[in-house]
Amino acid sequence: MDKKKAAKPNYTFYLKVFWALFSFSVLSVFAIFLLVSMGAFGKLPTFKELESPEKNFASEIISSDGVTLGKYFRENRTPVSYDELPQELVDALVATEDERFYEHSGIDFFSLARAIAKLGQDGGGSTITQQLAKQLFTENYGTRNIVKRIAQKLKEWVIAVKLEKQYTKDEIITMYLNKYDFLYNAIGIRSASRIYFNKEPIDLNIEESAILVGMAKNPSLYNPKRFPENALRRRATVFGQLERNGFITETEKDSLNALPIEIDYNPEGHSDGHATYFREYLRDYLKTWIKNHPKPDGTHYDLYSDGLKIYVTLDSRMQKYAEQAVDEHMSNLQRIFFKEQKRNKTAPFYDLDKSEIDRTMWNAVRTTDRYRTLNTKGLSKKEILQNFKKKRKMNVFDWKKGSKDTLLSPYDSIKYYKTFLHSGLLALEPQTGHIKAWVGGINHKYFKYDHVKQGKRQVGSTFKPFVYASAINQFRISPCEKYPNTPFTIPQGKYGLLEDWTPKNAGDEYGGELTLKQALAKSINVITARMIDRVGPSTVVQLAKKSGITSDIPAYPSIALGTVDASLYDMVGAYAMFANKGFRVHQTMVMRIEDKNGSVLQRFVPESEEVMSEEAAYAVLDLLKGVTMEGSGVRLRGKWGKYPENVATGYPYEFTNPIAGKTGTTQNQSDGWFMGVVPNLAVGVWTGADERATHFKGITFGQGASMSLPTWALFMKKCYADETLTISQEDFEQPENFGIAIDCGSDDDKVDETSLIETNPDF
Repeated sequence: MDKKKAAKPNYTFYLKVFWALFSFSVLSVFAIFLLVSMGAFGKLPTFKELESPEKNFASEIISSDGVTLGKYFRENRTPVSYDELPQELVDALVATEDERFYEHSGIDFFSLARAIAKLGQDGGGSTITQQLAKQLFTENYGTRNIVKRIAQKLKEWVIAVKLEKQYTKDEIITMYLNKYDFLYNAIGIRSASRIYFNKEPIDLNIEESAILVGMAKNPSLYNPKRFPENALRRRATVFGQLERNGFITETEKDSLNALPIEIDYNPEGHSDGHATYFREYLRDYLKTWIKNHPKPDGTHYDLYSDGLKIYVTLDSRMQKYAEQAVDEHMSNLQRIFFKEQKRNKTAPFYDLDKSEIDRTMWNAVRTTDRYRTLNTKGLSKKEILQNFKKKRKMNVFDWKKGSKDTLLSPYDSIKYYKTFLHSGLLALEPQTGHIKAWVGGINHKYFKYDHVKQGKRQVGSTFKPFVYASAINQFRISPCEKYPNTPFTIPQGKYGLLEDWTPKNAGDEYGGELTLKQALAKSINVITARMIDRVGPSTVVQLAKKSGITSDIPAYPSIALGTVDASLYDMVGAYAMFANKGFRVHQTMVMRIEDKNGSVLQRFVPESEEVMSEEAAYAVLDLLKGVTMEGSGVRLRGKWGKYPENVATGYPYEFTNPIAGKTGTTQNQSDGWFMGVVPNLAVGVWTGADERATHFKGITFGQGASMSLPTWALFMKKCYADETLTISQEDFEQPENFGIAIDCGSDDDKVDETSLIETNPDF
């Protein structure tokens, strides 16, 4: 029987098929990657774009003491370097998002295979570099369009490989953290650190780093502000990854997991943070600067994306104290005003009849967006008012809560907002012209109008020093020179007067003689009238203009009593001139501007000019010191035992240092001013309502000494309490060979508490 040889399998065929399929697969993958790199699946970044992939940087406002006050942005992103990242943050990111980050070249095939095998249940296979590529250069199609999603993933791989060739691992991590959106305007690690923890990235501890890294999976779901419990669980996952990769021990992990989540939330919207009114004014200033300062290639800088650094003169500490002072006093003053308005049948207005109130309210209605929308639709005035008087749910400003939800008609909301008193504060360094603090109102989110620069209100008696200064500068009159406190008339025809002008003293109080120092301290109108008649109104106008008051000032005698409208910005600058020995240094708010690379684009040097002699300026300061020793500013000095010490107005103040100051109160108490100057700081405060018919009924609370002086005092108290500041408590420097007599006798320097305003239990 013939034995057949056992048949041997022929592997040659199978090997050929295998290698054919393998070669085809490799070639296909190569071809696909080649097509992707050639742009067949969509545009890829150019080499130039790869060199500088990060764009859209926020421009940053930096105070004189190095604190970021705010930003201008489309994306609130300010880049940091790798050296500014804490090692704990880097370790947490690598351990959680890409364990083999330092081993692969953009694509982690092990993680990719795991993700495919487990259908993504143990996480995706994207490396940190791929995630960066997706953020920088590819469009997110989601998961609905599978073809486009695959094309996107292919592009991510190609770009990731290119990024790995172009950048170091440290640079990739830095770009990733600078680009990531952590929500709440926190784009990039620096914004996230400041917004969620109120600190710079380098100061983040391991717990805070773990929270931010945990948000990389889903910044909404694991957000510590929105969902703290989710964030806590995700943080534990990050700690677990750190322990798994040997960055921390199991004991350390357990200890860290026991800690609660703590955030210090500080939003960075355009109406959030400090110096909001200043930042808004600065924005317009910078837009003009940008138009006049093009780039070398002729294009213009973009304030919202070119990452400019604007170094400003504001001091963050003084700005904080100024805002606190305004809040403390104005919240208390508003409480008193609300209480008074309960007895006012025409609240919040005085001095207006029904037709005038209706006209005032209609004018206010016409400024709203709602009116413009209804008017465009062709509605009549009657129909528009009917619409405005329908109640709706709305959110309004409230001193106690910051804001409150209520049911109110738009018409009544307008009237509600007209009940609020407003205030402005400006602090200026006389010798440099540097603005140190700027508070334009009580709340920028609800009240956009800036009462530092935009507002021009009647200045009252704060204008009188310019009358006295004109006389002293022109005739070297001594502050001790005496004048009769009797009625005085400037006749018709003189200075173009159409009739006789006979000003009256407050309360019609006359008699005897007073020195100029006493007359200014007590704000005696008839002696001020004698002074302006002696020098002539045009001389006073000229001095005021040279001092920095830009408003139109008619050359009539009545300006002596403060009929001039001026901004707080101008008034503080003018008063600063007295402290700077008669030289006006123009206000400056920007010291220098740099581009995102730190190259200086411009340095700013303020202009200066001589306004009056040093001797005359010193004599005026001596006059103004009398106001705080025996005049309307004397409450800065006394213990004021009859006032409660625990009220927000801050009594007792008990300042003992020399202060040159002046209060101002306009007709019907519509405006209250206080200007206070020490050797190296001039500070002005204005208080009033939007409508001049909205004011306190009486002088007790309606005068500048009640409305604005307390804010000034609270601000200065806070500044003096801060040992890191160097606000002077010394006297003004007397010129050498000073020849104007200023020592009028000790009686002039006594605090006259009998002349103070009456006690009111509400205050």
